[in-house]
Amino acid sequence: MTSLGPAVRQAASAEPAWLGFIADTATIADAELRKVFRDPVEILTRAVQPILWLLVFGQVLASTRAIPTGNVPYLDFLAPGVLAQSALFSSIFYGIAVIWERDLGVVHKLLVSPAPRVALVLGKSLAGGVRGLAQAVLVYLVSFLIGIHLRLDPLSILGVAGAIFLGSALFSTFSLVIACLVRSRERFMGIGQLMTMPLFFASSAVYPISLMPDWLKVVATINPLTYMVDAIRSQMVVGGTSEHGLAVDALVMGAGLVILLAIAGRLYPRLAQ
Repeated sequence: MTSLGPAVRQAASAEPAWLGFIADTATIADAELRKVFRDPVEILTRAVQPILWLLVFGQVLASTRAIPTGNVPYLDFLAPGVLAQSALFSSIFYGIAVIWERDLGVVHKLLVSPAPRVALVLGKSLAGGVRGLAQAVLVYLVSFLIGIHLRLDPLSILGVAGAIFLGSALFSTFSLVIACLVRSRERFMGIGQLMTMPLFFASSAVYPISLMPDWLKVVATINPLTYMVDAIRSQMVVGGTSEHGLAVDALVMGAGLVILLAIAGRLYPRLAQ
């Protein structure tokens, strides 16, 4: 037994760094997902607001026919935006859990571990992506029940899931960046509430970009939620099209996620100060 000790340690040290990075990321993601599945009521409560948008706001605007959406009925146009909204609202407040972890001393324990800081952040971001998928199931179900013309073939559903996962991970990481910069839960909540409405309304979630004034079109063009909605709409509803193309949508969200991961990885140690 004693003679095997150095050999085992040598084998462990010879493990490729990328395998260790994946293992560290998976460990953090698994821990975060366990929290979600232990409290599924949170997912249900988070889904109430987007469902109300479909059942109340969407029904009223659809009856007025005030927003031109081409050959796609307004409710069909709105459903992908509401689905993206549910992912946004869930993800943008994800960072408050990190502030709780800081207050409980969990962050300090993670920072003294040999895990790379980016792996710690990436694991949380991936878990945030899964949270968005969990809420999407409920929004999909309500959309089906109220008669929205959904594309239910496997490739379309897979495309929607990919867009939701990538977008939710992006906004979860953005939330982590905010959590690293603020010092209190109250300030974080204020910033989160300040960001959600501009992100939502300065996108193509509720109305086409063509209806916006010129200055708002510029904002919508740099708003990652616009590309998330665009990808979901083209895959979710019958007749839905992508204004930018799925490749561009995925590239913008992917690039945004990578940039935010790099920033969050650098800022994460600030939580221990």
